[in-house]
Amino acid sequence: MNLYLTAAVAGLAAGGAYALLGVCAVFTYRLVSVVNFVGAAIGAAGAFAFAMLVEQGLPIGVGALAGVIVGAAVGIGVGAIVTKWFAESPASTKAAVAVALLVGLAAIGLRITGGQHPHDFPELIRGSAFRLAGVEVTNASVATLALAVLFTLAANLFLDRSHTGLQLRALSERPVAAELIGIPVHVLSLWVWGVGGAATALALIIIAPQRAPNFLALSLLVVPALAAALIGFFRNFWVTLVGGVAMGMIEGLASVIPGLGEYRTALPFLVILAVLLWSQRGARWDDAR
Repeated sequence: MNLYLTAAVAGLAAGGAYALLGVCAVFTYRLVSVVNFVGAAIGAAGAFAFAMLVEQGLPIGVGALAGVIVGAAVGIGVGAIVTKWFAESPASTKAAVAVALLVGLAAIGLRITGGQHPHDFPELIRGSAFRLAGVEVTNASVATLALAVLFTLAANLFLDRSHTGLQLRALSERPVAAELIGIPVHVLSLWVWGVGGAATALALIIIAPQRAPNFLALSLLVVPALAAALIGFFRNFWVTLVGGVAMGMIEGLASVIPGLGEYRTALPFLVILAVLLWSQRGARWDDAR
């Protein structure tokens, strides 16, 4: 039992990252109606910018700030493409565009960063916070979880309590009407993409030292992120947060279960399938009656 508890605690770092990436996906979907398949790739761009700048001798703190800025800039660039040419397209078209942008950004990232050649990702946040179940819970894990909670709280308060949040909700629900009544649709859309890009870049900068050091591996973290967002049905930030943390802990558990460890990366796909089947239960039961 202690072995399983230890493995679950060890998955907290990944769970915090999945939660933050999932919350960012919900944030983007609720405000600009795009399933953000490219979100992790945007964050990977910022993370690799950080690593490459530090390799050139830049201080870690300055490099991290630069990486977050790069993530925001890439997010704004992606958002500019989506909002300029696909703002009034159906959700399925926007999702297809996001997938295409993921493939393109991953190809560019692999080319720039040297493909599978590893880069040295320095630890932005070092040290151990405390011991839990015999595992050293690192400051990076605590920081990632705290960042996910803060972003979730801020997103909820912003959308529900601020004038700009109300404008962004109008933008999501009725973009044409919002533009007609004078809401700066294009600027607000780019702002949403920029904030999401900065947040994902910061999350990946923190957890990159514990992941495979290549651009594609970081970009594919979008799968557990979207699984977490789907648990919250792309609406509920707090359920997404809990789902992301739970997936990280389950992934940690799977690593010590004989026969499951090598398949733990497939768990997000199983979560997605289970949530989709659960969401359709009402229709199936109605047909059965």
